Amino acid sequence: MFPLISYQKTILTVFSVTSVHMNIHCQNLTNPAEKYRDAYKKYLNARCPIDDCSIKNFVYFSTDRESIRNHPFLKMPQFAGAQIMYSWRMLEPEKDQYDFSKIIEDDEYLKSKGKVLFIQLQDATFNSQWKAVPNYLLTKEYDGGEVMQIDDHGKQAGWVAKRWNVNVQKRFILLLDSLGKYFDGKIEGINLQETAIGVGHKQDQKFSPELYAECIKTNMLSLKKAFPKSTTMQYANFMPGEWLPWEDKGYLRGVFRYAEKIGVGLGGPDLMFKAKGQLNHILALMHEGSYIVPLGIAVQDGNYIGKTNSEENIKNHTNIVPQLYAFGKDFLKVNYIFWSCQEPYFTKDVISCFSKK
Repeated sequence: MFPLISYQKTILTVFSVTSVHMNIHCQNLTNPAEKYRDAYKKYLNARCPIDDCSIKNFVYFSTDRESIRNHPFLKMPQFAGAQIMYSWRMLEPEKDQYDFSKIIEDDEYLKSKGKVLFIQLQDATFNSQWKAVPNYLLTKEYDGGEVMQIDDHGKQAGWVAKRWNVNVQKRFILLLDSLGKYFDGKIEGINLQETAIGVGHKQDQKFSPELYAECIKTNMLSLKKAFPKSTTMQYANFMPGEWLPWEDKGYLRGVFRYAEKIGVGLGGPDLMFKAKGQLNHILALMHEGSYIVPLGIAVQDGNYIGKTNSEENIKNHTNIVPQLYAFGKDFLKVNYIFWSCQEPYFTKDVISCFSKK
């Protein structure tokens, strides 16, 4: 027979261990970060060909605008047009001197082929060797105009305009106004780049998440005023200063609510239906909301193999294009999908899936 004290300790130990296991099990079942972990499984049986026409499909060429010439998508009715990125630096080479010639050229070429243009306006880069803002902004008047982005590993990851600087923002709004006067109603749409940036107080002491959130909203309203006819869209994926679902400061949710209020569409890069980050941010907010404004999602480089910003060429990969499309249509209820022209995946996977058999 065990001594009474030892017996009590044994019972308490067993009870404690059991309680811990039960708590862990319950936490796993109710962990909000795992809410949509298995959502993609519903779409595993999706197959090619994709003959649905309820979504407007665009081919995303990033800054490689020359590649639209004689591209195979031009002969495919399933694609409405091309999404092309134009940098602020390109469009305003000198202060108040705008050059929209490349947009005009691309728009006219696409129209001659029965396609339309969707502009992505670039004020940020994800490579430290590239800058997106005009040189005149890189002065004291604009507090340097831009700041270096830092990734999660503390490494340099490109540049972004100081969207939160009043003087920089005024110049950006003037650019939007000028673009709108020329292209509103003539192009399919225009989107602002993603809200996610690798910037904090350390990179710029004048930066704060609260200020940044308000500046994003100001830019959205300015975009809508400049383009009342064409589709407008803000890419809203992550916001500095919060991480959903655990650190919800209302920044990203606020952007979504404001977009719906003023009639600006919502979109974002990286349709990654297995990535917890995307599932807990943009994908969750799209799925859970009931929106009148148009929604869009981009399948960007790497997404064809479930990664982001990847140039890997995996020969014996699984074609997940039908699953991506089904997820976008049913789970996200998007109006637009922007398919990266990354090869060999675009030809092998996208074109083959959209070609009627």
